[in-house]
Amino acid sequence: MNTHVYVTPILFAKGALLSSASLKHTALYQAHLDLNAKMVDFGGWEMPISYGSQIEEHHAVRKNAGIFDVSHMLNVDIIGDGAYEFLRHLIANDVSKITGTPGKALYSCMLNEQAGIIDDLIVYFFSENKWRVVVNAGTAEKDLVWMKMQSADYNVVITPRFDLSMVAVQGPKAREILWQVRPEWKASAENLSPFVAALINDDTMVARTGYTGEDGVEIVLPSHDVVKLWEDLIAAGVQASGLGARDTLRLEAGMNLYGQDMNEDTQPYQAGLAWTVSLKDESRQFVGRKILEELPVRNAFLGIKLLDRGVMRAHMKVRGESGEGEITSGTMSPSLGFSVGFVRMPEGAKAGDSVEVEIRGKWIPAVLTTLPFVRNGKALIA
Repeated sequence: MNTHVYVTPILFAKGALLSSASLKHTALYQAHLDLNAKMVDFGGWEMPISYGSQIEEHHAVRKNAGIFDVSHMLNVDIIGDGAYEFLRHLIANDVSKITGTPGKALYSCMLNEQAGIIDDLIVYFFSENKWRVVVNAGTAEKDLVWMKMQSADYNVVITPRFDLSMVAVQGPKAREILWQVRPEWKASAENLSPFVAALINDDTMVARTGYTGEDGVEIVLPSHDVVKLWEDLIAAGVQASGLGARDTLRLEAGMNLYGQDMNEDTQPYQAGLAWTVSLKDESRQFVGRKILEELPVRNAFLGIKLLDRGVMRAHMKVRGESGEGEITSGTMSPSLGFSVGFVRMPEGAKAGDSVEVEIRGKWIPAVLTTLPFVRNGKALIA
C-alpha cells in the first residue's frame, strides 16, 4: 500500500523528500532520523511526514496515543503593564473572555487592516501582565514584525522563545501515559479542563489543547529536555507521528490550516471563523474591525463528502444550486473510508445540499455536510 495516499500535497510546497542543510531543524531532528522518518520541507523546516505508515500513525492517535514534534511553531511571551490592552487591539477575539482563569487559552485570528488573516493563533493568559501566544511556523517571522509594529503605543515586551520546544501528545490514552512517564507533572496538570494550561515551572507548560480532535496535551519545555521526554513517551507506547497523520486528523476534526483554508486575502467570515471574531465591546477597536463591520466578505464554509470513488484535493471546483465554490482542503479519510474536505461556497449553501466536484475533468457527485467529521474517535457523518 502507498502509505502516503492520504497526504494533502499543498501542505508540502516543495513536495519531494529531502535533506538540506539550508532548512531549519528542531531539537528532535536527530530523533526523527533515528526512527527512519521520511523528511520534507515544511515552511522552511525539515520535518517528518511519517515514520513508516501514515495510516497507522493516524489510527494510533484515534485509538491510543501519538506524539508530534511541533517545535517549529513559535511560543512568544508578551509581558508588561500594557499586555492586556495590546492583545485586545491585536487580535479579533477578545482576551477579556479568559482573564478569570490563569492558564486559560483563546483561539483567534490576527488580522491586517483589510481584515485578512495574517495568522491564526492561540493566546494563553497567566496574569494581567503575563501572556503567551503560539504562532504558526510559516508565519512566525512576519507575525513578530507585525506584533512589534502594533505594540508601539503599548508598554509591552515581546519575546520569541527560541529556547523552547513543543510536542503534542494526542489520543484517548495520551494523558494517562504522560503521567506514567512524568508523574511529577500530574498534580499540576491532571485536572486541566480543555483549553487550559498549567505552568509546571517558568519554562515548562502543559496545555490541554491539540489539533487532532482527540483528547491530549501540548507540552512546551526547554529544548534541552525535549529529547528525553520524546524517548520516554515512545518507550511507554506512544506512536511517533508525522505531518501526514497530523493533516488527516485535523481535517477530520474540522480544523483549519493556515495557508490552505485561509490566508491574508481571506476574512474570517469566509473560512468558518465568525465565532473567533468578538464585536460585543464597541469600544474595542482591534485591527481589521472597521472593514469587518463596513465591508465584510462572507461565504458558506462547510464540509463536503464525495459520494463516488476519488479523492478531493485543494482548489478543485465545486458546483451546485447555490453557485460555484472551491475545495480548500481535501483528503481520503482513514477513519471514515471515503473522501472528505472543506469547501468555500456562496452564502446560502447548506449542509445536505447535493453538489458536484470536478476531478480530472469529470464531475463527481458529493454532498455538503456539517463540520467536524470525526471527534473523540467517533464518526459524526455516515
